[in-house]
Amino acid sequence: MSIWKQFLVLALLAALAYGGYEGYRRYLAPEEAPAGQSGRRGAGPAVVELATAEMRTLSETIEAVGTTRARQSIDIVPEASGRIEEIAFAPGQHVEAGAILVRLDDTIARADVAEADAKLIERERVLERVTQLRGTNAVAEATLEEAIARLAEARAQLDRAEQRLAERIIRAPFDGTVGLAEIDQGARVSAGTFITRLDDLSDVEVEFSLPETLFARVKTGQKITATSAAFPGRTFDGQIEAVDSRIDPVSRSFRTRAIIPNPDGTLPAGMFMSLELTLSQTDRIVVPEEAIVFQAAETYVFRVAEEKARRVSVETGQRRAGLVAILDGLDEGDHVVVRGLHRVRDGGAIEILNTPGASATATENGS
Repeated sequence: MSIWKQFLVLALLAALAYGGYEGYRRYLAPEEAPAGQSGRRGAGPAVVELATAEMRTLSETIEAVGTTRARQSIDIVPEASGRIEEIAFAPGQHVEAGAILVRLDDTIARADVAEADAKLIERERVLERVTQLRGTNAVAEATLEEAIARLAEARAQLDRAEQRLAERIIRAPFDGTVGLAEIDQGARVSAGTFITRLDDLSDVEVEFSLPETLFARVKTGQKITATSAAFPGRTFDGQIEAVDSRIDPVSRSFRTRAIIPNPDGTLPAGMFMSLELTLSQTDRIVVPEEAIVFQAAETYVFRVAEEKARRVSVETGQRRAGLVAILDGLDEGDHVVVRGLHRVRDGGAIEILNTPGASATATENGS
């Protein structure tokens, strides 16, 4: 290598060394103490924010999805054939049990009732005359028995005619909400033709599936909370009504059914719902997640007393909404450091920025 190349390499190395030194001096080297003072940078108390360990009720929950269905739901169909004379409901109308929904043409049915009624009257009079004659032995016993049988036959014919007349009127079997009409007034229908649907929406059922690992923990009466994208910000409370006795061997899950009160009819049948099932509730001491320090196999917090921080090993449990349950190591009301942890040392002095009584809730919300 020529002398000039060696000189350039040396100059470049010298420039790099000088640049490294200046960078260290400006950005990494500790500040020199002013004249007349001793110590080093960071020797003062650590500036921190605190939160209070609080007793909270923590819920163990699981999530699921399901679809609503009416507590009772039937298809409204006629039991007889005929022409629709009147549709007596409006779609979405709430009707009471026994309310008339549809009327079919009943002219012939009324005539049949009148005919059967006339025959009944005739048979009653015949029986009356035969009974009188039998009292004087003017007729045989068989004649009286035949008159009684004819009267019973006439009564049965009248009952049959009245039943056929009643079938010309379709009534609501229970309180509920009527759906859209699928048939127009004046149309001719046959027995079994679908006209509309009646849903009892005072309560709605939600059926969903859960993994078999939870089978022993899910019981009737447990609380659930449901939400729907159709009602943002609103929750619907209910409870488990039934748990299936079988587990699907393919999906390894079991069906569960919950009931949600729906007195105002807000929830329709067929709506997709997100569910949260509460399995258990326990009271635990909690602190914000920011207070927990993980180092190797140890988990600890800095507890503050008399403006000094003490390192305390803790046993953590459930995490929920930015809070961590403390199973062992802290007492209710203890103050722990949540901000400025990088400068805190065990037994070191601290400077508290916020009120020492600040709650875990305030810290969680960023207060």
